[in-house]
Amino acid sequence: MLNIKKNLFLITILFITLPAFANFNLMGNGTLTYPTGISKPFNFGFAWNDKTQKFTIGKKSYSMEQVPDSYSIALAISKNEKTIWVQEFAKGYFEQFEWNIGKHHVQLKKEKFENQVLGNYVLILDENQYFFTSRAASLTIKFNESGIKGISIDGVTKDFGTKK
Repeated sequence: MLNIKKNLFLITILFITLPAFANFNLMGNGTLTYPTGISKPFNFGFAWNDKTQKFTIGKKSYSMEQVPDSYSIALAISKNEKTIWVQEFAKGYFEQFEWNIGKHHVQLKKEKFENQVLGNYVLILDENQYFFTSRAASLTIKFNESGIKGISIDGVTKDFGTKK
């Protein structure tokens, strides 16, 4: 009887102490800045729960058999090039944003440049600067089972020293 209790205790400890595989929760805290100068916080993150097989994008959860390979976020500059729209971040247009997701920092800001730059926007991903090549760009967040594997950007070109 003592051996059975001992074995049950060891099995219970084993299950409790096993690491949780393929679980992550990335909050995605950020700040939007409007043309008026008003700043508002926002949250847009990602989470995976292996036990329930649910992937969370922002405030919505979806049943999936595994972590998706990637998720893309579109960035659209307005026709007058004064504001930008990101569906996942706000219902309308805003001027700039900063977003921290996992170990990554993404920032879109306006600056003065020596050469003409679309919307005077610079997109910064982990200290690397990019410029829009058209009014639309996308951030593609690539996942693995422990979180974000990397972020790539389409519709941009690297900063080749165009700043004043």
